[in-house]
Amino acid sequence: MPCTTILVGKKASLDGSTIIARNDDGGFEPKRVLVHAALEKPRTYKTVISHLTVELPGNALRYTDCPNVTKTNGVWPACGINEANVAMTATETVTSNSRVLGADPLVRYQPKKGRGTKEVPGGIGEEDLVTLVLPYIRSAREGVLRTGALLERYGTYESNGMAFSDANEIWWLETIGGHHWIAKRVPDDRVVIMPNQFGLDQFDFADAYGEKKENLCSGDLKEFVEKYRLAENLGADFNPRLAFGSHSDSDHIYNTPRAWFMARYFLPRTYRWDGDGADFTPESDDIPWSFVPERKVTVEDVRYLLGSYYQGTPYDPYSKYAASSGKYRTIGVPNSDVCGILQIRGYLPEAIQGVQWLSMGGSGFTACFPVYANVTEYPGYISGTTETVSTEHMYWHSRLIAALTDAHMSGLIFNERYRNTVMDRGQQLLNAYDERVLRGEPARVLEEANRKITDMVREESDKALSLVLKNASEHMKIRYHRGDN
Repeated sequence: MPCTTILVGKKASLDGSTIIARNDDGGFEPKRVLVHAALEKPRTYKTVISHLTVELPGNALRYTDCPNVTKTNGVWPACGINEANVAMTATETVTSNSRVLGADPLVRYQPKKGRGTKEVPGGIGEEDLVTLVLPYIRSAREGVLRTGALLERYGTYESNGMAFSDANEIWWLETIGGHHWIAKRVPDDRVVIMPNQFGLDQFDFADAYGEKKENLCSGDLKEFVEKYRLAENLGADFNPRLAFGSHSDSDHIYNTPRAWFMARYFLPRTYRWDGDGADFTPESDDIPWSFVPERKVTVEDVRYLLGSYYQGTPYDPYSKYAASSGKYRTIGVPNSDVCGILQIRGYLPEAIQGVQWLSMGGSGFTACFPVYANVTEYPGYISGTTETVSTEHMYWHSRLIAALTDAHMSGLIFNERYRNTVMDRGQQLLNAYDERVLRGEPARVLEEANRKITDMVREESDKALSLVLKNASEHMKIRYHRGDN
């Protein structure tokens, strides 16, 4: 699935929170935002795509997610935060190569082909991972270990990367072939960028096989690399991206330009990004996976990038003057179903640490708003999405606004005001309810907070839709102007 991920360590963020964020670029699948109650008894989970039955442990924590409205192709829960203030986003589809997939093939579903044959289930994949992992972990590290154990037992039918965070740590895990995996703790002072390409560019096997402080992997990964000669050097210079990733022509159109634009935003003076002699170009394969940003990062920065389309560069598809307009795949795309920015604010009481900033319904023209995760249900405006287009629900409200803005960019000013207003008012309400909890009010007041926030979003979305629709109507091809109207 084409997605884009940004991770921000607690010392890289302006307020000291951990942030994991991803565009879920699913393909025009209606999304809703749900809260799932805690469950004590063990149960089983049946995947849709791979026809696999997975045994689940008991004592599942309450958690949130952003699943598809229809379950035709599975749950596809995208991202969420559980009651232990652990966040997960899954997955970022990543690339691989024939050397890896030839050595450890993906575990694909094999249907029954006739009399005497049996159906063979496949492995686990993006449609399943949040459901299989998030309810059962109490730290980001536990998320890696549980996911790794599932991959080793059941395998996977696709190549994916995923992030886990708590108040103190962020971990990133990438799959390797059908059963292997690799994970690294994101340094607290760093930002990570991931554009659908295998990302990790440094890994310490000595730590992974020793103290396991910053590096984790499947138990036989080093032996796997050695057996199939996937890398020359397994020491300090080992580069997982070279061993397990790809460097194709399509990467240079689809993936590396996104890394270039994000890194350029965070490091405008550290490297030269444009013109002759640039340190990195949109087609560079060696743009760093992680780096210390030149300034502290905010939620607004993350949202800007995840909705971006190469503004201010020769590649802006909306510019009449850009020399290479539309050459590269943008970050904000219309088939993005939800953008989830998961913020764990470790400097606040546990009741209000977890906040989900959501942008629903695709492209760079959608508003982003916060909701508290420590609740038992979400308002119907975001949880009740149906398959039918309706402004009763944020997903469709947002899609309509974005599509009209895209088609008539003369209305961009209305859209920009809308996006800014929603984020401004959302932050104001967040601050107000943080204060109420800090003054001693019970956590149940957060249900009221989420209702007020979503009511505000609906109000502002109604206004924005009216404005962009009017603008679009005024620019229809059959529109003519006469003094008598």
